[in-house]
Amino acid sequence: MKRLILTSSLALGAAMLAAAAAYNLAYADDSLTVAAPPKPPMGGRLLNRETAPLQPFAVPPADAALSQRIAGQGSPSADDQLLLRGAYLARAGDCVACHTSKGGAPFAGGLALASPLGAIYSTNITPDKEHGIGDWSYEDFARLMRTGVTRAGYTVYPAMPYPSYSRLSEEDMQALYAYFTKAVPPSAQANRANDIPWPLSMRWPLAIWRKLFAPTPTPYAAPAGGDQELARGAYLVEGLGHCGSCHTPRSTTLQEKSLRDDSSRLYLSGGQVVDGWSVPSLRNEHGGGIAGWSQADLVEFLRTGRNQFTASFGAMNDVVEHSMQYLTEADLNAISRYLLSLSPRNDAAPYRYDEVSATAAYEGRPQTPGAALYLDRCAACHRSNGTGYGKAFPALAGNPVLQTGDATSAIRIILQGGRQPATDSVKGGLVMAPYAQLLNDQQVAEVTSYIQTAWGNRGGTVSAADVAKIRKTAKPVEDRAP
Repeated sequence: MKRLILTSSLALGAAMLAAAAAYNLAYADDSLTVAAPPKPPMGGRLLNRETAPLQPFAVPPADAALSQRIAGQGSPSADDQLLLRGAYLARAGDCVACHTSKGGAPFAGGLALASPLGAIYSTNITPDKEHGIGDWSYEDFARLMRTGVTRAGYTVYPAMPYPSYSRLSEEDMQALYAYFTKAVPPSAQANRANDIPWPLSMRWPLAIWRKLFAPTPTPYAAPAGGDQELARGAYLVEGLGHCGSCHTPRSTTLQEKSLRDDSSRLYLSGGQVVDGWSVPSLRNEHGGGIAGWSQADLVEFLRTGRNQFTASFGAMNDVVEHSMQYLTEADLNAISRYLLSLSPRNDAAPYRYDEVSATAAYEGRPQTPGAALYLDRCAACHRSNGTGYGKAFPALAGNPVLQTGDATSAIRIILQGGRQPATDSVKGGLVMAPYAQLLNDQQVAEVTSYIQTAWGNRGGTVSAADVAKIRKTAKPVEDRAP
């Protein structure tokens, strides 16, 4: 028996030696080797984007209670149709976002709006007769909307975008008045005094400002024989949507430098900081704009707050949640076509992915302290190559927000976290936790500088002093969620 085992062991050993020799021979002979497959590019998802076509969507009712009440009465009357139109236009104008305080009644005011002069509190625009607009005539309402002059005779602060509203058609103005005076539930919430110190709180200089900078109220007129979809987009963007209030730079005297597209190309070119966030360009340009986006990409962003390129943050979340998701597919397409028709103001080159930083991170050799922090804190969601995971965790490589020298938004979202908007079509709004308590100013500056410059991004570097300034006003995302 022992002899049999010994013989078997010797045979097995000889077979193993023969196999090893054959393996070494094959390895030495190039003709017998199989080439390893080529490695995919580190930024392959960015270079070969795969996008599902945007599916038709059901638009949620602009005012669910109003729609339900009218539906229960059978065929809507002409007055009912006017109220429904007014509700839709109020959504298009995003009135509820500014005129509703956290936890307050819709349109009852009380929301603090930051301004260089101090906090301005939005007013009650419900049909309450004491604190709202319940005893206002149509003429009172239209005068405020078009000229910024109230029923009491004083001029409001330009935080109310009446220069944009001055372009509304008479029909739309009538529909809005009907909705706010007949369909919105009244609220007895008192208006709050503004936190603007004297003498800046005096109202008479606002009348001078209005005469100098507000346009003559003129309803928008579409060019004769022009593209009707483009005209509708211009009407919504330049007028009721008042997109320029945030996305157009302002002068030191606080007026928008342009109220519509002109030869200066300043309109919607971004560049200012609103409520602590740097505002991106909405023009069809590289280096921070929307160049490279398709019309479907832009419709998806407006409707859901995310697409293959980026995700919304800050005040834009409110625009998506309270306004854009309620617009019809036709209006969203009109807005998108108009924005994509705006020629570039800058001459920035298209973004090009750079694999150097991605390769170093993938191989576990971060080259800067910021890169090491990114791998430790950020790469699990946004990946070491910066390409993110679909629309759940947005790509940082090539993200338009990271292509300018202003890193305000990048710093703020690291400090206080972020929240994606929750809409009727995308129910869950994912939250990024804040890092203010985990990272000091220098660490935040290092990781911000890394994501602003890695993977071919062309943003600038930041310092600990830059972070310290923003930290003073950063609030954890949980405190800011609606």
